[in-house]
Amino acid sequence: MILSVLTALAEPTRLEAMRLLGDGREHCVCELMEKIGATQSRMSRHMQVLKQAGLVTDRRDAQWVRYCRARDLAPEIEAVLGAVLAAADTFERRAA
Repeated sequence: MILSVLTALAEPTRLEAMRLLGDGREHCVCELMEKIGATQSRMSRHMQVLKQAGLVTDRRDAQWVRYCRARDLAPEIEAVLGAVLAAADTFERRAA
């Protein structure tokens, strides 16, 4: 499980999606596409990887799919996710 989580988080688009989903709300794929600057097919592929890793759940809403962060993550996975996001934020601040 941890390898699939780390692999999913290693890609910048997926990491940004997880950052956006960190607000605890549902986001439609169209919203994620706009904020990240990805095409629909690319965003859908990335979200599928995050779903397979157990990091997000989805819900169909007419023609759109809405995603949210999985609410039942193990504490260890929550810790890894938090550490990766914090490290990415720190690295981005230093690079700016």
